[in-house]
Amino acid sequence: MRGGTLHAPAGSRDRDGERPPTRLPLVVHVLALGTFLMGTTEFVVAGLLPEIAQDVQVGVARAGLLITVFAVGMIVGAPLMAMLTLRLPQRLTLVLALGVFAAGHVVVATGSGFALLLAARFLTALATGAFWAVANVVAARAAGPAARSRALGVVGAGAMLANVVGVPLGALAGQLTGWRGPFWALAVLGAAAMALIARHVPDDGPGRATVSIRSELSALRSGRLWLTLAACATTTGGVLSTYTYISPLLTERTQLAAGLVPLVLVGFGIGALAGFLLGGRLGDHRPHMTTIVAPAATTILLSAMCLLSRQAAPTTVLVVLLGLFGLGANPVLISLGVRFAGKAPTLGSALTVSAFNLGTAVGSWGAGIALDSSLGAQGPAAVGTAIAALTLISATVLALTRHRRPTPPAAQTTAAAPGIPGVRPSNGLGGRRSTNRRRHGIPVSRGTPTGAKGTGTHGTRRSHPCVE
Repeated sequence: MRGGTLHAPAGSRDRDGERPPTRLPLVVHVLALGTFLMGTTEFVVAGLLPEIAQDVQVGVARAGLLITVFAVGMIVGAPLMAMLTLRLPQRLTLVLALGVFAAGHVVVATGSGFALLLAARFLTALATGAFWAVANVVAARAAGPAARSRALGVVGAGAMLANVVGVPLGALAGQLTGWRGPFWALAVLGAAAMALIARHVPDDGPGRATVSIRSELSALRSGRLWLTLAACATTTGGVLSTYTYISPLLTERTQLAAGLVPLVLVGFGIGALAGFLLGGRLGDHRPHMTTIVAPAATTILLSAMCLLSRQAAPTTVLVVLLGLFGLGANPVLISLGVRFAGKAPTLGSALTVSAFNLGTAVGSWGAGIALDSSLGAQGPAAVGTAIAALTLISATVLALTRHRRPTPPAAQTTAAAPGIPGVRPSNGLGGRRSTNRRRHGIPVSRGTPTGAKGTGTHGTRRSHPCVE
């Protein structure tokens, strides 16, 4: 409401004066289809490594570089491509990213040299980073402030669904048609997604301001943005450092049959999908509560996994719950990254993508060292516990500083009322309305301080003189 009404705290139900929509725009689900393809290509290689290694005549460990180079491409590519495509319309950026995505898969499907496959995977990762960064911004804008986290949860759920459906189907297709088959399929689906994006993503509109690299980089001065990025890295690093080496834990320490491990992984994927969607919904109402509760629960679950890893049933349940809570804060953190980046939402979104992948890379590296230590198969879960606990530091600081709001652009010409955050400035007599009343000879009451009883000219109860 205009006229000096006190703002509700960040994260409230009507944070920006809007009620959350019952349905999200169709474009949000179209973008989720794109992230489904991105998530599938990132992880499908893991199930095809022996076949790829044999075909291109390298060892399996060396073939694993196809996964590493993709992660590096995502870390570097997301902010880099966000800067390079800064002046392009967002719809064009998404279409071009999918075009490069499809072309990269054609190169992989037809290539014979290992160096060529590595280059194609790196190029595909650059396109993936660009798509992720811009898709988050477009989805948040389309849903509006009242449903921003929920929309980002749906977009991110596309990648979670990839682990449940896309990666197993890709591995099955690779066994039936050869390892190149899934890459041909992803190329065709990427081309089809280009048409959907071109049709359903709206124009930027004439209101989009011209931005420069310098103005985008000014977002890096935000301390809360860096706290958000730290939380992105640690929350994902804690979960995926454990998940990367979950098979040795289940087979060597829990003594679970190897044939049952894929079922446990599917349970994790289903939990992660549900957690992403639930976290997005909760984040629109209680963002800081979500970013604290999720890593706190994750830390407890990982600690319990270290203690109960010799028992099959509890460990299986813990893995599913780890999927549910472990990544539940991610859509909220993306939303906060976009928000705290101010005038550089695309860079903020890109940096969250980089932070997620950096946390995964560093966490997996540390978990691998722990696996080879005296801790054995229990080591990755111990490393994950320590990393996940670090998230509570940055998340708590963000929650404590949540009332610090940047001055909105529209209010740059007016200063806030002294001592009353979020209240429009007033001359103590009702501002412009009081001045107009004087011009017409209408008496004006000064009112009484907040909490005291008093009546104005017409017998109506008034509160603080700066509040109307």
